[in-house]
Amino acid sequence: MSAVPSVTADLAASLEARLARFPAQQAVTAAGQTVGYREAQAGALVNHDALPLVLLHGIGSGAASWVQQFEALGGTRRVLAWDAPGYGASTPVVPASPNATDYAEVLRGWLDALGIERCVLVGHSLGAIIAGAFAAANPQCVAGLLLLSPAGGYGAAAADVRESKRDQRLAMLAELGPTGLAEKRSANMLSRHADDTARAWVRWNMARIVLHGYAQATHLLANADLAADLTRFPGRINVAVGADDTITPPSACERLAQAARTPLQVVPCAGHAGYIEAADAYTAIIDTFCRASAAPRSH
Repeated sequence: MSAVPSVTADLAASLEARLARFPAQQAVTAAGQTVGYREAQAGALVNHDALPLVLLHGIGSGAASWVQQFEALGGTRRVLAWDAPGYGASTPVVPASPNATDYAEVLRGWLDALGIERCVLVGHSLGAIIAGAFAAANPQCVAGLLLLSPAGGYGAAAADVRESKRDQRLAMLAELGPTGLAEKRSANMLSRHADDTARAWVRWNMARIVLHGYAQATHLLANADLAADLTRFPGRINVAVGADDTITPPSACERLAQAARTPLQVVPCAGHAGYIEAADAYTAIIDTFCRASAAPRSH
């Protein structure tokens, strides 16, 4: 029995060594908000006309979760992932019960601070809500919007449903804390096909959430209506989900794909955190989408 923690510790150390290639950085927006992020900067021999790729994590994660995409795609383009407001070193948004535009405004400020005028934007789960709100408000900044296992939010639901979903998650957070949440809930992010490294990585990220930031993100989830934002973005949108995702299952993602006027792509043998457990498949999806977003649309 004592070997299990040792194996987990060894895996975490290995993952942290990989992550060290993409150290945590900070930028300060014009509004004075600090945003923590990680970046893979393409080398001198790479075509720097390639669109930057911006990655937004979900509610129980952080910038570090994208390390495999940094490794695979950082040689061809600039790849960035933020810690959302209230995560890592990032300043929380001001409202106690924020909406998606509060986060989208910080995203705009961060991209402005880094000199990024146009990018390919990828949002996973709750990150899809922020990505959708940003794209709807700033379509000129988004060459393509890729949503991975998107959370739709409960903003269009009845008030009692929104409050129930919100209060259940807040109670779970209060009971378990970040470490307990990681131990109890991280397995739900993955399919039965996930290996030990993927499980360790999801657990490592979830254990590092900040209580206040997670609580605000829970309110965001209750308040958001991603489908409505998708109908307001005129640009290129793709939606993908793992076939074995039990958190945002294919049936729920299909409704969002319909709102986005795009077919749903279902990835075999992948759960909610598919880009971690099935990194090759998801990285290929992201890379293909980046290349398509750089080309003129045919309609």
